[in-house]
Amino acid sequence: MELYIDEEDNHQRVECRRVAAAVGIMTMGDHAPNAPVASLVFPVLIRPILAQVERENVASSQTLRAALSKVETAHPGFTYELVMGLVRKADLTVNMNESILRLQGSVNESESGDYRVTRTEDAFQELNKKSANLKRILSRIPDEITDRKTFLETIKEIASAIKKLLDAVSEVSQYIPGTQGKQALEHRKRDFVKHSKKFSNTLKEYFKEGQANAVFVSATYLIHQTNLIMLTVKDKCE
Repeated sequence: MELYIDEEDNHQRVECRRVAAAVGIMTMGDHAPNAPVASLVFPVLIRPILAQVERENVASSQTLRAALSKVETAHPGFTYELVMGLVRKADLTVNMNESILRLQGSVNESESGDYRVTRTEDAFQELNKKSANLKRILSRIPDEITDRKTFLETIKEIASAIKKLLDAVSEVSQYIPGTQGKQALEHRKRDFVKHSKKFSNTLKEYFKEGQANAVFVSATYLIHQTNLIMLTVKDKCE
């Protein structure tokens, strides 16, 4: 079976490969990292940059967005490797987990429809609010983790936000058609709970060992799991 690739699509792929080669990364094969930070680079870092470019040059921004989206879909983690290639070229030291976590707080969820449900019912709008709120609170961790008193209050906020998100997911599940759809959302919910417990355990270890990066990594996992819940709801309800 042959796959048809139009001229514009092929041009976009060639351009992305050219850029990748320039910064010394691989675009084919299973080289993408498994860490959730890889899945967050495009929506949290790249898309806001493209939105700024769009104010100056709409055509260029849309072309680049389309190209990067296609490559990221075909090769998850491409934009992460692209950014890390640029970081290496510049001889910089960057903690990507911490950086992406900080940047999550500046993302305007209402401008990006990727992780927002368009259904107008109250249950879906509450889910949008609760998911965005949890991610916003998690994004504060890098700035607050060194202040024990403030961080303890933030942890309480996170726990409350997690519970409210799970309640919102339960409300939305009533709208999911079919057994398979409900099971898919329940599976996402279980994964989210599992990573919530891991986050709690990581916090306990942090107060013993003081390894902040482990907390950053665990927080990005929670953001990733939140996004997966939203994608599942969108897939089953829109």
